[in-house]
Amino acid sequence: MTTLAKKDTLAAETVRDPRWVAVGARDPEADGKFYYAVRTTGVYCRPSCAARPARPENVRFYATREEAEEAGFRPCKRCQPNQPPLVEQYAAKVTQACRIIEASETVPVLEDLARRVGMSTYHFHRVFKQVAGLTPRQYAAAQREKKVRKELGRGGAVTHAIFDAGYSSSSRFYEKSNEILGMTPSNYQAGGTDTEIRFAIGECSLGSILIAQSARGICAILLGNDPDKLVRDLQDSFPRANLVGGDADFEQLVARVVGFIEAPSIGLDLPLDVRGTAFQQRVWQALREIPTGETASYTEIARRIGSPTSVRAVARACATNKLAVAIPCHRVVRHDGALSGYRWGVERKRALLEKEAEVELKA
Repeated sequence: MTTLAKKDTLAAETVRDPRWVAVGARDPEADGKFYYAVRTTGVYCRPSCAARPARPENVRFYATREEAEEAGFRPCKRCQPNQPPLVEQYAAKVTQACRIIEASETVPVLEDLARRVGMSTYHFHRVFKQVAGLTPRQYAAAQREKKVRKELGRGGAVTHAIFDAGYSSSSRFYEKSNEILGMTPSNYQAGGTDTEIRFAIGECSLGSILIAQSARGICAILLGNDPDKLVRDLQDSFPRANLVGGDADFEQLVARVVGFIEAPSIGLDLPLDVRGTAFQQRVWQALREIPTGETASYTEIARRIGSPTSVRAVARACATNKLAVAIPCHRVVRHDGALSGYRWGVERKRALLEKEAEVELKA
């Protein structure tokens, strides 16, 4: 066999190997599943290595890095395949940064955070957002919000709770207190005392439905089979709030929501009282942008919000959504199109999607 023919044979074998596609795509999901070595350079790499592509006739595949080293190849200095996977390395760096943020009395400067975890500022910011689903500043803000809720729950002075949580001034906190707490700090501290929430229960093709509204907008749309349980769920969210049964005008609002469930084409444009972390807010906003009659996978939603590795966090945000149909978490499916878990039952999810599909067909 001539040298040229041998090269062609080796190249053909490599190209036929499905692992070659992962190498060409620099697929990070293939990292750890196999390694490839380059005969002309004498190094082995991860599939995601950003090094210049090798010619296929010079590539060899190995199941483990030990096999590659036994064959005489040394680890690539660029992708460091003999170190933990980059995903794990990045996760460790971000976890370290999160602990620093949580322990800091004030919001750490981005450059200082990057330096303390041993990364450049730009690369750290990009990796942090990719792993955590938030920027460092957004994460710090979420931690302050968490701290102030905790401090208010202890029953101390509101001013002390604000400063202990890391806010530089009470006025800065009060500017966003309604957005963070959904009510005044004193009312939140009292477990929702004096906060009026109107609600009513109706029936639809999906079973019982509870609609609740605060002064800011609709704060809950709950589905189930037991009306009493739906009321208990609402009470658990505001144990000392003043729950008021809806009057005739409010029941018209319930009728609008029920009408939307039965005929999605009419649309549902209502003021919403959406409460959640910064990450949850981003996910829920992305869900509201999915057109009626269409679906998106958890992976797609993670990409749309700029956090492609936060698929599980996206799923958790969907599971904590309290505004059924208004925030259409029923439109999120698995990557293969199969229906996954739904807070109010997979059968209700299927029914909602079927109704929306019928609307699109008629259109």
